[in-house]
This record gives sequence, structure tokens and C-alpha cells, in this order.
Amino acid sequence: MVNVAQLAEFDDIIDVRSPSEFADDHVPGALNFPVLDDEERARIGTMYKQVSSFDAKKAGAALVSRNIGLHLERGLAARPKGWKPLVYCWRGGQRSGSMAHVLGQIGWHVGQMDGGYKAYRRQVLEDLTTLPARFQWRVVCGTTGSGKSRLLQALQAAGAQVLDLEDLANHRGSLLGNIPDVPQPSQKYFESLVWAKLHSFDPALPVYAEAESKKIGNVRVPDTIIEAMWQGQCIRVEATTAQRVVLLKEEYQHFLSDPAALGQKLGFLTELHGKERIGRWQEMALRGEWDTLVGELLEQHYDPAYTRSTLKHYPHYAQGLVLQPLELGEAAMRELAQEILDGQKN
Repeated sequence: MVNVAQLAEFDDIIDVRSPSEFADDHVPGALNFPVLDDEERARIGTMYKQVSSFDAKKAGAALVSRNIGLHLERGLAARPKGWKPLVYCWRGGQRSGSMAHVLGQIGWHVGQMDGGYKAYRRQVLEDLTTLPARFQWRVVCGTTGSGKSRLLQALQAAGAQVLDLEDLANHRGSLLGNIPDVPQPSQKYFESLVWAKLHSFDPALPVYAEAESKKIGNVRVPDTIIEAMWQGQCIRVEATTAQRVVLLKEEYQHFLSDPAALGQKLGFLTELHGKERIGRWQEMALRGEWDTLVGELLEQHYDPAYTRSTLKHYPHYAQGLVLQPLELGEAAMRELAQEILDGQKN
């Protein structure tokens, strides 16, 4: 049996649970080769309760054997002689045991996760309570549209350790931040992605992240990460309103091409801003008055909320490194990233 700390020792991680279980959460990078699909699992479970455990096991064994055979003929057929897979299921019991046994009989060097997914999930939750405090956090702060995400991407490209929470969440972090046709991960899988990133970091080096709310779309950032970031050093990106308007129009093209969808989203702000103002903003969207609309949204909605939150939660904000980019394009972000990393070395 293998524990969670040994995941990196294997060539592939094989999750044999059903597709719906896998979709809810899995070890990042794992491959799904279910020995029972969702319908089969439900059918065998019903038989276990309503008929007998013996009949359920007999029928289940036939299905499991058939499915393992199909995986061997298809997805696993090209694996070489020296392949070393790790197999897991829900509790580390019969489903993973069956797959591990067959793969082992072929001659592959198979590991089976002790305790299965449940043990893995316990480890993720335990580590997320302790790991964030081990790192030196450098938090990129700046009002909406100031290029924080672009700066993080440039830092990562330059070799820095970056925890891009919005990228992991598939969301830009505001009411308008959903990415068209890109679903967000489940809460559990988001936590798995964060966990995997933290495990890849060296505590001796800084970790760069963007100042975030506790929720990014439908997922919640672990409190321990938010609290660790609040105590981190700040990097303040101060862009002009005109620069920010240009950037936001670039990154939210889907709203420019579908102003009715933007108007619907703006409707959720009625309680904060009143029907008159929201109605005017919706009309501006329909007329394509984008520069004026985006400027007003920044100055009357996003900036006041951002300023209140930042000053409340980041005690080191005033002492942070201030960057005032001449532009927010990729080349300028690369220069800023290098400036930050050069300062880190000094």
C-alpha cells in the first residue's frame, strides 16, 4: 500500500472511480479509468441493498472484469513494460484492488493508495490548514483592470513561484468575471489544485499571488491562504483609469459583443446603486458607450469597494513596492516582473 506522500514516485495515477466521482474531485493529473461507470455503480448498489451482497458481488465482478479488459485493450494498451502506475478508488478497497491485481499480474509495478480518495482528501484538508503559513507571500495589489493577472503571468514566465487563484478557479474574480464556456471546478477540486500548487513550491522562495476576495465566482479560497496573504508584503500596481479601460475592453470582449448579457449582470447591482443608475449603465451598454461605461463602473463601483477592502485587510499596503506602468501590454509586464525579481535578489 502507498500513501499520499508517495504520489510523485509513480508514472501515472489511475482513478478507477466512476466519472461523476472523478468530476467532483480527483488527484490533479490523475487519469480516469472507471471499473464501474455511474449507471453500473448505482445498479450494483441497489442490488446489494435489495437482493443480496452475494448477487451484487457476482454481478459487480463481471462488470469490473469486463471494464478492466476494455481499458487494457484501449487506453492502457500502449503502456511499456516498465510502467509504474498508482491506482486508487473511494476507500482503497475492491475497485482499486481489482485493477491493481490485474495490472500487477501483467508485470507492471503497481501501487495501491492506502485509504483511497478518502485518505487523499483528508490529507488535502490537513495540509491546507498548515502549508500557507510556511511561505513568504508577495501580494500583487491594484484596482480592477490594472494588470495584476498579466503581471502574475509574467512573473511565472520568468521563473517565480506563482499561485494564480483566478486561473485555478477559471474566473476573473468579480460579478462579471465568469469566462464564457469555461466551467469552474468544484470546490473540492479547486482545493486539490491549490494543494498541488503549494506542494510544488520551495518555502525558501517567495510566493506571488494576487489580492483576492474570499470567493472567486462559485469557489471559496481557503481561509488560511487569505489570512497568510493579508500578512504578506504588497506590490502595488497603479495604472491610470484610461489604461484600465483599454485593458478591460480587451479582456471582456464577450460583453462588448453581447451587451444584453452585460446588462443582465449589471442588474444584480441594483440594490447597491439603485434602479436609475443601473438603468443608465444598461442603456450605455446597448448604445456601445464602452469607455464611459467602464470608467464609471471603475470609479463608482469597483474602486471604492477595492480601496475599503485593501486598507482593511493589508496592514503592509502603505509600505509596498509601487509600480506605475506606462502601459499594460505583455512587454511592459515582463519588464515589471524582471524589476520585481531583480529587487528580490538584492
